[in-house]
Amino acid sequence: MPRAGLSPDAVVDAAVTVVDEAGPAALTLAAVANRAGVATPSLYKHVRNLAEVRRLVTVRVMEELTDRLREAALGRSRDDAVRALMRAYRAYVVEHPARYAAMDQRPDPEPRAAAAADRLLGIILAVLRGYGLDGEDLVHAARSLRSAVHGFAVLEAAGGFGLPEDLEKSYGLLIAMVTGGLPGPTA
Repeated sequence: MPRAGLSPDAVVDAAVTVVDEAGPAALTLAAVANRAGVATPSLYKHVRNLAEVRRLVTVRVMEELTDRLREAALGRSRDDAVRALMRAYRAYVVEHPARYAAMDQRPDPEPRAAAAADRLLGIILAVLRGYGLDGEDLVHAARSLRSAVHGFAVLEAAGGFGLPEDLEKSYGLLIAMVTGGLPGPTA
């Protein structure tokens, strides 16, 4: 019988806390069980193995990021939406660097993970469709936007920018470069 108060969501909560406190490499079933206040075998009533815990952490992070991006882009269009989305994405990574690092960046065919990834990508695609992009052009633009924001934010979160110049100005330039590369208004 599952322990009262312990559920798959509670296991993910404990796993995310482990990641936040000690980094993705510290994510073990023993660490999650310790955080949840149970013996490791008790976890098996709620999750199959560590791979499932990692997948569920990825899903949680994708859901949090999706909510952030949706809220940022809501009611905005074109450059305003891209700016808001890029700022929200960066803020999430900088606020939760270990959690973000724990998110598997590779496509996962498992239904929960695939659905979470589709929702996250859907926000980015919706914003970019405001430029009239579709098909291959939409995919290329989404890849470019994601790569730009991911790269900057991960470097920033890791302390990779050692020069004294203002990071906000650098990020503003990156946003201008991304928006400047998107199609202009159609007549």
